[in-house]
Amino acid sequence: MAASWKVTGLTYGVHHKKSLAAMLKNPVFVESFIVFVIVLSVHAVIWNIFTWCTLALAIQAYYVQHKWDRLLKSGNAVFQYRSAFSSGLLPASVVLPLLGIVLKEQWETVGNVQFERFCIVCSAAGMAIALFISLLGLGLTKPRPTNTSILYGFATSAIIYALKHALSVSEVIEILEILLIFVYLSLIVLYIMPRSFTPGEVMLFLSGLSIVTNQLIKRSLTFGDGRCDPLASFLLVTVVGIALLGFVFTLLYCFMDSKTWVSSLIFHVTAVAFGMGIMVPWFYRLTRNHLFSWLLNFLTSTRTRIYLLSYWVTLAFLASIIVFHQNSMQSSGSKEYKASTTMRKSFHFIIVATYVPGLIYDRPLLYAAAVVCFAAFVMLEYIRHFRIKPLGMMLRPMLALFLDDRDSGPLILTHIYLLLGLTLPVWLFPGMFAPQSSFPGEVALAPYAGVLAVGIGDALASAIGSTMGEVRWPATRKTFEGTATSVFAQIIAVALILIFDKTVSLNGSYTWIVGSLGIVSLLEAYTDQIDNLLLPLYLFLMLMV
Repeated sequence: MAASWKVTGLTYGVHHKKSLAAMLKNPVFVESFIVFVIVLSVHAVIWNIFTWCTLALAIQAYYVQHKWDRLLKSGNAVFQYRSAFSSGLLPASVVLPLLGIVLKEQWETVGNVQFERFCIVCSAAGMAIALFISLLGLGLTKPRPTNTSILYGFATSAIIYALKHALSVSEVIEILEILLIFVYLSLIVLYIMPRSFTPGEVMLFLSGLSIVTNQLIKRSLTFGDGRCDPLASFLLVTVVGIALLGFVFTLLYCFMDSKTWVSSLIFHVTAVAFGMGIMVPWFYRLTRNHLFSWLLNFLTSTRTRIYLLSYWVTLAFLASIIVFHQNSMQSSGSKEYKASTTMRKSFHFIIVATYVPGLIYDRPLLYAAAVVCFAAFVMLEYIRHFRIKPLGMMLRPMLALFLDDRDSGPLILTHIYLLLGLTLPVWLFPGMFAPQSSFPGEVALAPYAGVLAVGIGDALASAIGSTMGEVRWPATRKTFEGTATSVFAQIIAVALILIFDKTVSLNGSYTWIVGSLGIVSLLEAYTDQIDNLLLPLYLFLMLMV
């Protein structure tokens, strides 16, 4: 009898080890495990009703993610999504709720009730959107997954019950408005931009755009006396205006050829008329400031800003030289020429050199300059996509040199994702609209999340891993050497930031910061989502805790 129990125990142990080894070789499982570690870390520190809801959301998203993966592989997902080994539902589902939670805690520390409630709305809206996407996946799956549906029902019921006492009626209405905007935007974007996103990426991207759009509409209807902050209003008007302009161009060029000189004239006239006739008056209604005069005064108000702008123009000129040089190599060489990983990652270092002085010396200027750069990047992509003369045909081969594997749709978004990855921590940081002394010194490191995760960590991981890496993480193309280099480089960068930025002090939180850098670097090795966008957000919320 004893021998029988020993044999049974040994057999169970062998099967258990084999199943564990199989799971570790599954990148989706490892990615999910890393995300759960982050969720549990935030939950352990903050521990409130919202973190419990996020944990329930993550559990149901993990199981529904497998249904979405099957839908994508079978081609039954209705719309055309980008090819990836995972739908990315879990990593994207918890980002917005966690961001709302950690930002809510910081605004509560400052005592700003208005922004605190807004963060709660953002967190709850993120949960509502994630649950909607999960419901959509369950509805499309045939036959109906009974166990997963029951788990989804329990998680949804628990979240609704937990949040019903935390939200007012007006906040619930605002969440429903955001959800409605998200649904309409999803239908439009997935139709006109097939194969550009995974389900998780489109959820993350359009969740942010839906919140920005709803916030702009709300402020436009509420504040008519110029009480809105010009810097925040500049961001809202520009992002929503550029998005609306893209929809206008898409509708316009459904009925005419975009490659003629007449179409080029219509494009530029429409852009100018839209900017002067809609965006400028919209900004004036919110702030009682004329957009161009305010922007000119803001950019040139101090000598430091003029120096920074001159420095940034020089770096932009250097980046242009690199692009033209690579384009000339393609023209003189093989048609199959493509920029190497090291060359593509060199732009990460240029943008780090751009952002670090701005973060140290003038963050409001960096905030506004990033808005201008974002608008310029998107407009150039419109010109390239619609082949607007004279630059449209010229931009296509130039940007094609630096195509990422994830640029499988009609738009080239890699450079825009890189810009957003470094900029979002700057835009989201509460210290931009509150005295920096209101936040502890370790939180002041959060705006550097994009620089650390993407500008330094991701760039060095790819460069070192592709040239010297030998030991690969299971079932991935990423290497242990690349990940280790990424972590050590980010630690060195944090030490340099402590030296040059006197507003940052770790106050004994070394273990948390090193752990955050390590876990996000490991996520970079296993995720197949847009790391330029995902990694900075995860590192930002970890540094904000």
